[in-house]
Amino acid sequence: MDEYRKLSLWFDQAAAADDPLVPRPELEGDTEADVGIVGAGLTGLWTAYYLLRAQPSLRVVVLEAEIAGFGASGRNGGWCSALFPTSTPALARRYGRDRALALRQAMNDTVDEVGRVVAAESIDCHWSKGGTIQIARDGVQLARLKAEVDVDAGFGGIDGYQLLDSEQTIARIGATNILGGNFTPHCARVQPALLVRGLAVAVERLGGVIYERTPALRIEPGATAPGSRRGNGGNGGNGGNGPSVLTAAGVVRARQVIRATEAWTSTLPGSGREVVPVYSLMVATQPLPESFWSGAGLAHGETFSDGRHLIIYGQRTADDRLAFGGRGSPYHYGSRIDPAFDRSPAVFSALRATLTDLFPSLGGHEFSHAWGGPLAIPRDWHASVGLDRGTGIGWAGGYVGDGVATTNLAGRTLADLVLGRDTDLTTLPWVGHRSPRWEPEPWRWLAVNAGLRTMTLADAEERLTRRPSLAARLVSPFVGH
Repeated sequence: MDEYRKLSLWFDQAAAADDPLVPRPELEGDTEADVGIVGAGLTGLWTAYYLLRAQPSLRVVVLEAEIAGFGASGRNGGWCSALFPTSTPALARRYGRDRALALRQAMNDTVDEVGRVVAAESIDCHWSKGGTIQIARDGVQLARLKAEVDVDAGFGGIDGYQLLDSEQTIARIGATNILGGNFTPHCARVQPALLVRGLAVAVERLGGVIYERTPALRIEPGATAPGSRRGNGGNGGNGGNGPSVLTAAGVVRARQVIRATEAWTSTLPGSGREVVPVYSLMVATQPLPESFWSGAGLAHGETFSDGRHLIIYGQRTADDRLAFGGRGSPYHYGSRIDPAFDRSPAVFSALRATLTDLFPSLGGHEFSHAWGGPLAIPRDWHASVGLDRGTGIGWAGGYVGDGVATTNLAGRTLADLVLGRDTDLTTLPWVGHRSPRWEPEPWRWLAVNAGLRTMTLADAEERLTRRPSLAARLVSPFVGH
């Protein structure tokens, strides 16, 4: 359908690849399930996938307000990376070195696990594990990228960061004014809409049921008898009344309910201050000729960024476009989410200018797509996953834009928690984490937009002074590093 095709380049390509983007049937009346999942993005679908792989007899019902992948899962930058929003030093300070390293290793392994499932389920999502290259275009950025390599070395080189000189960097990416860079192998380029929609098909093939255009109005907790144990996956009684999901079309009653709503969590009753939805926008070029790529490089599926504070991210797509995005859109008062916010001419113009500054030979080539959408930021920039055995409600999210791989780790972890299995995944330090709630308005609006504005000003300050920004250091506790 045209309304969905316009969501992103990725949805447009999915439609061109014979995905009609026609919504699945809506829920019609009340139903029961072993596990109900709210949200058919990557978190919800990975959870359903691993549950059904482990116990095919489970009745797993997924509710989606629009169509599978409608949110960030189908609009992101296509980085299946091992990035986690909280830095390794911050994790080590909070949980100890060993537990921090366990989480880092799990994230690195997750990139390969996504690749394994993509191959096993024949999901043609343009998977290419080419790693991530970050470039430095001034001395301050170079020092910052070198510090990342040094930090990784202090943790045993777990993330495989390598420092590159200017020649090594230019051999990988032919951007301008390169002084050097760094590289980590733990990232794959993907076409995210093809990934999430292919995963939805795999879930249905395993017996999962997906109801689309069925928004959840409320998640009601269950009432569990004292001393009972949840998470038995349907093998035995649930120890009391299980949780339920209320929709306009009916109620889904289940033994466990998983909330997998990411930015839209803020729209659910009682959850308005759990995360803030912040918009990230993208642009993409038409397919570019070999004469461009002979100088621009990115020949091995590398994703790319640079050392500035205000995040940018890009990839060379399988059909030889540049797809490029960045932060910079404001947070909207009251955590509002509106389709009108998906598009900002000023931000799109800035992204095109930034990309052309990186690759001046783009001059004369057309940009074909521009889109955006919200991502979820918890108050402490710490993603989390968990299952409350008292209420029967599980959750995962707060990925701060680094969710393509993290959703897979969340889905595997939630499957273990639901099934009552004690595994290496269920002992990772993000399991059961609860972020503080965001401040009420107007303090929330002031704080979030001040942080975004500070990062923009910090980049300008460093260009002028050629020294690290004091403002960026002052705001860094706010963003969890």
